[in-house]
Amino acid sequence: MILEMKVPSPGESITEVEIATWLVEDGDYVEKDQAIAEVDSDKATLELPAEVSGTITLKAEEGDAVAVGAVVCLIDTDAEKPEGGEAPKTEAKEEAPKAEVTKPATAEKTYATGTASPAAKKILAEKGIEASSVSGTGKDGRVTKDDAVKAVPSMGTPTGGSRGESRSKMSMLRRKVAERLVEAKNTTAMLTTFNEVNMTPIFELRNEYKETFKSKHGVGLGFMSFFTLAVVRALKMYPAVNSMIDGKEMISYDFCDISIAVSGPKGLMVPVIRNAENLTFRGVESEVKRLALRARDGQITVDEMTGGTFTITNGGVFGSMLSTPIINPPQSGILGMHNIIQRPIAVDGNVEIHPMMYVALSYDHRIIDGKESVGFLVAVKEALENPIELLMNNDVKKALEL
Repeated sequence: MILEMKVPSPGESITEVEIATWLVEDGDYVEKDQAIAEVDSDKATLELPAEVSGTITLKAEEGDAVAVGAVVCLIDTDAEKPEGGEAPKTEAKEEAPKAEVTKPATAEKTYATGTASPAAKKILAEKGIEASSVSGTGKDGRVTKDDAVKAVPSMGTPTGGSRGESRSKMSMLRRKVAERLVEAKNTTAMLTTFNEVNMTPIFELRNEYKETFKSKHGVGLGFMSFFTLAVVRALKMYPAVNSMIDGKEMISYDFCDISIAVSGPKGLMVPVIRNAENLTFRGVESEVKRLALRARDGQITVDEMTGGTFTITNGGVFGSMLSTPIINPPQSGILGMHNIIQRPIAVDGNVEIHPMMYVALSYDHRIIDGKESVGFLVAVKEALENPIELLMNNDVKKALEL
């Protein structure tokens, strides 16, 4: 029997996917539930498992855009399994190297070329000019010493270095991210406010409790739990930041679904921590780890990246000192974390060295006023600089579940 495998719907509103990578080759024997392809939607990269065991015939090529419900391969269930036990496991094919397209450099002027005299060669070599690029005035186009003295490098001539270029198709996910970023810039009244945070209290807590925390809970005590819980506290104080515009209406939420921007193999992904207001430090760290691993392994689902009410992004892991993060529509606010630098600051009239981080809040000024945006960011700063009182209710061990 020949089974037609069709593209399943990866989520509401998605009508088309793209074959990113075939994990098997035409004619391979595949086992039921074996991953046979990776498909890109405009929200995520998903694996396509074989519905039955048999010999596969591919009906779409890598890079093809196919409609949800379209046939992408056939599986012959009557085919016999190859001798030797399990079906061979076919690893993902490496992408064929793109052929470089070299644009020929065209000289600005056509020269009569000839050989250069010994004196001219020496002068041209000192100037780094090819003799063939100089118009000679001597007999039969010979480049004379005078020609060499007058010669100047032409910016239109080849430099001798590589001048190739290559083209590769952007993934559907990357194209969708690009569209959403442009949409955010064009449709929101986006502004950014900045502040700085003294990270010393968090450093001290982590140094004292991170080993015990990790041994008991199996996850590290990172910065993200402190920032997430500080954001949750600030969102409760300034609910407009936890709101969205829908036409002529403003929708406010009594829950905090925090989107965490992470870099995945297919580009930027933003999985969501649901109801972060109900999570402890352990809960946030466990969920961040789970979602980050799923994003890294390409297993994140559309549902896990849909519906956040506020976003946190950490450019500091790449070394960013300061940035203006772009709102993740239809949300109205995004907090940018940055790298931590030991800097001198004034403390009670004295100069001290402390680990400092710049933080940035980009917000939609249509529904969030300057007073609310600044107040929100100050509330985040206060919680991070006084976590024991404001995030742990003065009981560190209870807050960390130790």
